[in-house]
Amino acid sequence: MYSMYPSFWSRYLNDVKRPMSGPPAAPDPSGWPDTGLHAAWLGHATVLLKCGGITILTDPIFSDRAGISLGPVTLGVKRLVAPALQISELPKIDLVLLSHAHMDHFDIPSLRRLESRRTSVITAKGTSDLLRPERYARVRELRWGEKARFQFGTVQAFEVNHWGSRLRSDRWRGYNGYLIETQHHRILFAGDTAYTKNFRFLKTARPVDLAIMPIGCYNPWRRNHCTPEEAWRMGNDAGAHYFLPVHHRTFTLSNEPHWEPLARFVESARHEMERIAIHSIGQELHL
Repeated sequence: MYSMYPSFWSRYLNDVKRPMSGPPAAPDPSGWPDTGLHAAWLGHATVLLKCGGITILTDPIFSDRAGISLGPVTLGVKRLVAPALQISELPKIDLVLLSHAHMDHFDIPSLRRLESRRTSVITAKGTSDLLRPERYARVRELRWGEKARFQFGTVQAFEVNHWGSRLRSDRWRGYNGYLIETQHHRILFAGDTAYTKNFRFLKTARPVDLAIMPIGCYNPWRRNHCTPEEAWRMGNDAGAHYFLPVHHRTFTLSNEPHWEPLARFVESARHEMERIAIHSIGQELHL
């Protein structure tokens, strides 16, 4: 599909030659208390969360490339910025959220290394076959509107505007956004999405404390990925207080310059800049 866009290939080849840079910052989750809401952006759509005393990891990808794994080798786009934490530096993960099976969100090598009988996984319908469920405490597929209940609260899947196939032959695979609700907090993880009005259905009298929204990969893929302005609008539709923009600065997946998504998102929030909680990989948020 990229053959129509020579500018993409030019940037891709340049990025292959570029050494991977280190993260701008490294979070320290060892000091995060059980109370409150804590978050750190580790890169791409991978966010480390702690709320209700439990630790959550979204769409974990720690590999140097996003693509097809052939044994120890991965064929795909090269990572531009190293993860803010390596898997060995993570705290115990209670729950992994997987939005869909695309290779930059559902990274098999990373998921293999995260396998633990202490870790549960929530994933989209038709995707658990890519995992080894017996090596986790619990693996559950959610369809849109379904909820999983935990001691800390609930995780509900909702419909986003994307697609779920990993290859051309598996179009049955689902794709989700998630709403995490605890006694004291609501967190929205959008996964991947183009613009949709569905976010307004998440709005209640309780605000969304943090909306984790994708802001990159819209040029030329706007039919499947929202623009930064649309991400801002959808988060506001859901009643979000703070935003954590993700899905940019980590891989070359589209034509827009690496700096552009955040610049446009900041411009959208120019009158309420304090609502952008995290700007760069490795930053932390504490509420």
